[in-house]
Amino acid sequence: MAASDSDDSLYPIAVLIDELRNEDVQLRLNSIKKLSTIALALGVERTRSELIPFLTDTIYDEDEVLLALAEQLGNFTPLVGGQEHVHCLLPPLESLATVEETVVRDKAVESLRKIAADHSTADLEAHFVPLVKRLASGDWFTSRTSACGLFSVPYPRVSSQVKAELRTHFRNLCGDDTPMVRRAAAGKMGEFAKVLELEYLKSDLIPLWTNLASDEQVQNDSVRLLAVEACVSIASILPREDLESLVMPTLKNAAEDKSWRVRYMVADKFTELQVAVGPEITKSDLAPAFQGLLKDCEAEVRAAAANKVKEFCENLPADVRETTIMTNILPCVKELVTDANQHVKSALASVIMGLSPILGKDNTVEHLLPLFLIMLKDECPEVRLNIISNLDCVNRVIGITQLSQSLLPAIVELAEDTKWRVRLAIIEYMPLLAGQLGQDFFDEKLNNLCMAWLVDHVYAIREAATNNLKKLVEKFGSEWATSKIVPKVVAMAQDPNYLHRMTTLFCVNVLAEVCGVEVTVSVFLPVVLKLASDAVPNVRFNVAKTLQKIGGLFDAETVNSQLKPCLDKLKTDQDFDVKYYASEAILVLTEAA
Repeated sequence: MAASDSDDSLYPIAVLIDELRNEDVQLRLNSIKKLSTIALALGVERTRSELIPFLTDTIYDEDEVLLALAEQLGNFTPLVGGQEHVHCLLPPLESLATVEETVVRDKAVESLRKIAADHSTADLEAHFVPLVKRLASGDWFTSRTSACGLFSVPYPRVSSQVKAELRTHFRNLCGDDTPMVRRAAAGKMGEFAKVLELEYLKSDLIPLWTNLASDEQVQNDSVRLLAVEACVSIASILPREDLESLVMPTLKNAAEDKSWRVRYMVADKFTELQVAVGPEITKSDLAPAFQGLLKDCEAEVRAAAANKVKEFCENLPADVRETTIMTNILPCVKELVTDANQHVKSALASVIMGLSPILGKDNTVEHLLPLFLIMLKDECPEVRLNIISNLDCVNRVIGITQLSQSLLPAIVELAEDTKWRVRLAIIEYMPLLAGQLGQDFFDEKLNNLCMAWLVDHVYAIREAATNNLKKLVEKFGSEWATSKIVPKVVAMAQDPNYLHRMTTLFCVNVLAEVCGVEVTVSVFLPVVLKLASDAVPNVRFNVAKTLQKIGGLFDAETVNSQLKPCLDKLKTDQDFDVKYYASEAILVLTEAA
């Protein structure tokens, strides 16, 4: 019996070994994903003494298997006996942190950071820090890049002497011969800065950061790029009096870097930097730098800066906000409104309306409205959409009257544009516009426009117009639809043009559900039944399709007394399509009953 028990207890590890040696990658992957179950079956002692050493010895596999293993080990602390024994997980993760594939290394580092929190201070110094040092001085750049992500984790909890050793290792990595290692160090510098004592931040880290931010060893700009990200963390920690001398010269250089990618990163992080350095430096140094980025020769940089215009203006100190915007920012914005690149204009259009509450009514009317008008007529649909999407914040500042006098003519002009794609774009914005302008205003100024699209000569416009009506009814309610929309839809059933009579049917298809059963039975159904005897076969077979579509809204009595007799008649029609669709509809309605 004892031998049998022993066999049973060996079974999980035997299965694992078999599966991990199987030629099928998927089997090996599944086995790794079941590791925690196997560890539970083995118990903490055997997991430590057998499973972990076995895994450490077999780390030569496909990347996806190694990735799964790196992830699993991060959750293994309770399975090896908790805090007291967690350091036994370090060897396999150390090996994984040196492999060639980046995603595996990153996952191993993530798991190492996770289990570092489970180490006691003594174990951190005895086991974790030596691992960091080994990785940091490894022969292969892969291990040195992984080390960069581990310094900030043990640093706050170790002794002064160990802290000094960690700082020395990090300094060496920042000056490493391999660009990939310097890049990794630059990428992790911000988080290391957050745990450093202020004196070492100033004496050790900032000189390293300055060097990385002007890294010229290779033409690759990625090291300088990541140094910009670190700038946000460093600037938020330093006292104000040190910022001007220690950070700003490097930041100004980055804003004028010869690589557009570095300037792009500065633009992208600009408002975070603005918050970090505070109002005084924003006034003296950042406003001119921001101007430069808005005028950059590269479209990507201009777009990134344009995207930050509203936020930058909001964050300006109240005492100089309006002056700075009017003097420094608005002239650049005026140029960007007619930029040659549509991404730049689109980025600006998504935020420019937000300047309205900041500048107030008079400045909006005088300076911003003309810019909105230009952008509303832009050939790029995304630019127009971004302006229309944000009309409500201008509406709140200058009021609906002023807004309608200025911008509505431009919207109406676009709605009647000769290019049908432009008309289509405006239809798609209409529910949004209706919600922003309100029901009364919509009825007075835009309702007729929406109805006119239903009889457009382009099918795509008529189709979009019917879907637009549905969205408007969802926004304003069925009562509004009954008085403002339904009578006009019903009137089209008498139109001499058969295409317009068919549009009535399309409208019924989409409006029946949102208008409700009562309106559909009393108003729509008689119109549909009347069109069943239309002279044009296309209209008749669309009657059959419509009855099939809306049939589910009616009770059995209505279906049997009104819908089915109509469809039975259409089933004997001379036109093949009419007969086909009538038969289909009867079949569907019968099954539904």
